[in-house]
Amino acid sequence: MTAPTLDTLKVKLFTDGADKAQIVEMAKQPWIAGFTTNPSLLKKAGVSNYEAFGRDLVEAVPDRHISFEVFSDDIPEMIAQARVITTWGPNVYVKLPVTTTRAEPLYDVIRTLSRDGIKINFTAIFTSEQVAHAMDALDGGAPSVVSVFAGRLADYGIDYRPIVQDAVARARKTRTIEIIWASTREVFNVVEADMMGCHIITAPADILKKLPALGTSTGAELSLGAVKAFREDALAAGLTLDVSAKRAAE
Repeated sequence: MTAPTLDTLKVKLFTDGADKAQIVEMAKQPWIAGFTTNPSLLKKAGVSNYEAFGRDLVEAVPDRHISFEVFSDDIPEMIAQARVITTWGPNVYVKLPVTTTRAEPLYDVIRTLSRDGIKINFTAIFTSEQVAHAMDALDGGAPSVVSVFAGRLADYGIDYRPIVQDAVARARKTRTIEIIWASTREVFNVVEADMMGCHIITAPADILKKLPALGTSTGAELSLGAVKAFREDALAAGLTLDVSAKRAAE
């Protein structure tokens, strides 16, 4: 297989994170098509005033997809939060999880919100059954995305490929739904997502920053580079090994 290059990738590239400075930096790259956030990333970034952060971020990046997630665990309040978040900007997608913490499904919720014109990012999808229900709820509504957590499935030894392929096939039959490859772990996940026909992959900035190197080195060149690095590090570390006795024995 010929290695792809950044220019040949068809999958749209989103940055996953909640650090404003990093988001603004990544937005300078024309190949970054959007951004995704979640409560865990907001906590890591030290965000406390959610609405102020959200509106500020939309003002800083007004021309690309940005996903913001509800954080309530009460269904009526989740709906109310979704209706507030969507007002932050026309490029905003509201993230809702597939269930509450009590395993209450939110398919009816996203059906209602989507048909009210709210763009949805339906997240924490791990099974083909969840994909099927999500497609049924979102098809025909506002533009939406379904986030399949491929990387986290892989963390537990679960083959994510059938689930992703099923999701992509179902979404391709609709006019309004796209699939996001989520919980990206490595650069090759971007290549996989592209090969599987995913519409979008969201990844941390440190992974995305490696993409310009795609297709720039062969295996042989990488091999030689690794050997040279080992040698340089050995010299820099001042490693020594007395082999005189062994040579004398030979």
